[in-house]
Amino acid sequence: MAANKKLLFLPGDGIGPEVMRQVRRVIDWMDRKRKITFDVSEGLVGGAAIDAHGVPLSDATLAEALAVDAVMLGAVGGPKWDNPTDYTKRPEAGLLTLRKELGLFANLRPAVVFDALVDASTLKADVIRGLDILIVRELTGGVYFGEPRGITDIGNGERRGVNTQVYTTSEIRRVARVAFELARKRGNKLCSMEKANVMESGLLWRQEVTKLHGEEFQDVELSHMYADNGAMQLLKNPKQFDVIVTDNLFGDILSDEAAMMTGSLGMLPSASLGAPDANGHRKALYEPVHGSAPDIAGRDLANPCATLLSFAMCLRYSFNLDEDAKLIERAIQNVLGGGMRTSDIMAPGMARCSTTVMGDSILRELDKVAS
Repeated sequence: MAANKKLLFLPGDGIGPEVMRQVRRVIDWMDRKRKITFDVSEGLVGGAAIDAHGVPLSDATLAEALAVDAVMLGAVGGPKWDNPTDYTKRPEAGLLTLRKELGLFANLRPAVVFDALVDASTLKADVIRGLDILIVRELTGGVYFGEPRGITDIGNGERRGVNTQVYTTSEIRRVARVAFELARKRGNKLCSMEKANVMESGLLWRQEVTKLHGEEFQDVELSHMYADNGAMQLLKNPKQFDVIVTDNLFGDILSDEAAMMTGSLGMLPSASLGAPDANGHRKALYEPVHGSAPDIAGRDLANPCATLLSFAMCLRYSFNLDEDAKLIERAIQNVLGGGMRTSDIMAPGMARCSTTVMGDSILRELDKVAS
């Protein structure tokens, strides 16, 4: 039997516990059918942690997150915890603390269009059929974190708002290295997006990515594109891309644009990775993109696919279990192909199902594809 792998589950708020329950079921299936065992512990984050501990992330939970191989997170937030007097007590602060303390600088956002969901996209079917791209977003630098920042009174009824876009060589190279390495495992093609024509930080970005390419990754096809043109090209001809690497601001925008091309937030996973240690292992956090959806929480209506696909990413990037990741992805694709739909992806002629029934269907399909 394979050595145990340590996972921390942070179900969080809203639909988080419901969708994470389906990951538990897949882990149990892997233990039985694949002889792969995980040591799973569970903690609180977000509003659930505020209710229990008065903070969105306790020191004990953070310590455990630092000690495990990977963290699986459900969702944080909800109207119950809106408008606190202290921003550090907002549920989202727990997630931001996790990202910061684990050093998660590379955010991976796949945009994959399943054949069964081609018609769910607002784009023409021939434009997005077979789409499989990966956006690597720098997560801990850039304009969201640069100094100086703030709003100041400059007199005569005028105020000035300032945010600083700033990157260093090492920040650029480390996220670009992740993107190059991922491109090698996919289509061996990387497009770097910035605004080198009007921004010094963008020029530095282009120079450093080009330099790293020449030093370590000449086997990967590298192209550069201005981010505004990239946004247009994603809508015009998205299949020209394989892996895209970009900064925090542009990555925020471009990954959301790519997400909506797939037709449903309920289908979108993500991963956030840190720097490799001496053994090559990275701190990592995996979470669905869809958020806590408090309006349907507790009603067994949520789509668990994004969370299960996030777990597939966990298997692939934290545990090098690519074959098992592919089994989960294939099972989900087959279930969707058979017509099963949660409410968020419901279409005429399909069979509406609950979170639990979708999980049941995926487990049955796993038995088939793994046999």
